[in-house]
Amino acid sequence: MPIIHRLSLFVLAAALAGCASTATQSTGAPGVQAAATPYRDTVELTGRLQVTYQKDGQPGSMNGGFEWAQRPGQIDVAFLSPLKQTVATISVTPQQATLTEAGRAPRSAGDIDALTRQALGWSLPVSGLRDWLQGYATDAAGKRFAATPGNNSVFTQDGWRLRFVSWQNGQNGAQMPKNIVAERSATATSDELAIQIILDPAA
Repeated sequence: MPIIHRLSLFVLAAALAGCASTATQSTGAPGVQAAATPYRDTVELTGRLQVTYQKDGQPGSMNGGFEWAQRPGQIDVAFLSPLKQTVATISVTPQQATLTEAGRAPRSAGDIDALTRQALGWSLPVSGLRDWLQGYATDAAGKRFAATPGNNSVFTQDGWRLRFVSWQNGQNGAQMPKNIVAERSATATSDELAIQIILDPAA
């Protein structure tokens, strides 16, 4: 069974809707400009994501848990079932991206966009997520954007609208994203896509 069909069976909508914690802070509060957590090249994060997309004019969706492990030169992503079993993994290096599904031979491609578009029907924006998960982005003018609870929305250089909807306490009391929404309109080369990410409390 293709990964997109398996992952679409994940019953995580309730978790996505109700995962706010006492450490979460809503965005847009007047005068709130808490310091963002400094960017780290090595980081491990867990959470849930919900993807809705258009593929060849047809709507699709996916829900699931994930584990994100990032270090210089490599990113590893695991997609999880509701029982925390690994359904698939993605490994990305500067040379190639590899997708491994349970019971199937690994598939590789020169870049993650091509690989996930082929396998999932939508492109996982790993290069963007590397920044987004920590509250950073490259804006439409090519400048570094650091989100805060009081400055929480940006259009990126590669066509995404990001909203850092809520926040949680990170290391040393700094703020890190809790709920991120990334949306991209359809273009001549890409389909409409929206990704909601709910990050677990920082360890």
